[in-house]
Amino acid sequence: MTVHLHWFLPTGGDGRTLVDRHAYASNSAELARPVKGVRPPDIEYLAQIAKAAEQLGFEAVLTPTGTWCEDAWLTTVALAQHTERLKFLVAFRPGVISPTLAAQMAATYQRITRGRLLLNVVTGGDSTEQRRFGDHLDHDRRYARTDEFLSVVRGVWSGRPYDFDGAHYQVEGGLTPVPPDPLPEIFFGGSSAAAGPVAARHADVYLTWGEPPEQVKEKIDRIRSLAEREGRTVRFGIRLHTISRDASAEAWSTAHRLLDDLDADTIAAAQTALGRSESVGQQRMLALHGGSRDRLEISPNLWAGVGLVRGGAGTALVGSHAEVADRIEEYHALGIEHFVLSGYPHLEEAYWFGEGVIPDLAARGLLPPVTAGGGSPLLVAGGR
Repeated sequence: MTVHLHWFLPTGGDGRTLVDRHAYASNSAELARPVKGVRPPDIEYLAQIAKAAEQLGFEAVLTPTGTWCEDAWLTTVALAQHTERLKFLVAFRPGVISPTLAAQMAATYQRITRGRLLLNVVTGGDSTEQRRFGDHLDHDRRYARTDEFLSVVRGVWSGRPYDFDGAHYQVEGGLTPVPPDPLPEIFFGGSSAAAGPVAARHADVYLTWGEPPEQVKEKIDRIRSLAEREGRTVRFGIRLHTISRDASAEAWSTAHRLLDDLDADTIAAAQTALGRSESVGQQRMLALHGGSRDRLEISPNLWAGVGLVRGGAGTALVGSHAEVADRIEEYHALGIEHFVLSGYPHLEEAYWFGEGVIPDLAARGLLPPVTAGGGSPLLVAGGR
């Protein structure tokens, strides 16, 4: 089992800071207030990141979904015209789109990009955010709907008329006449009791946020057991930030500088907003640091500082290139195959990781070796 490396497209903006000016703003004046070091997510900048990721040997880039970022489908199909091999892990929410339409969109996407689509299914853990898109279901019913949604998508991909009669979807003769080729791998995450069975039935890759290894192992064991009951095999991935430097002290200095922009009020506002989330995964992220700057290294080289002010993935691998490679090898030994990484800013951190950690991973036999001409390896997804 080799390691699959993926990077991130910051379609909500990027920069040299953790301050997220829009996520916790209470009025339009706050939204208009400029923040130093912030870069807009225009297509030219995103294309720089995508091209860098491809050149450095990343297999795919994850594109987020939500109020504060650009639409993932439209953005990535545009970026596909600027790249040749790079795949796009498109995040989308089942509750705001028809499953038959999603299946059709995926088929079209595969033909346009010649098979470069991966799907990240985001059920949604914040009712306020869901209601912005007209979704009023509670947490557990959202997962029940996702279960039905993915059943319809896979049924429609069969290439034959498909009927489905569920609590949330009723489909008569659903059809994708020319199914996607290859079928996109489905990435899926969720730490709640409601999420586990859905992952077991439908996920190709179960994706967790970056918790300490012992907690990740517990998740892997639980999802693997549920999948075995369904007669399926699920692979595993992890979502982490990374700060990798030639020397460990330099990496930690960079991490500490990211905290310099954060005053107590900013952290408190973020923690209050994040604390209202219904996402069990988000609550697990918050529990790692408790809203305090103290003891943010929660496991060797695993730093929880990002989660002080940002939702979702709140931890980073911090250290020398060899130390970061050590931690990746440690997670890999637990069964993690896919590593979805990011950093601030995403362009520069892609190069730090790509030029520092990737050669180390290749030397350990976790990746194909770097070619003699100095180019980066092309990583090919399994399960095709």
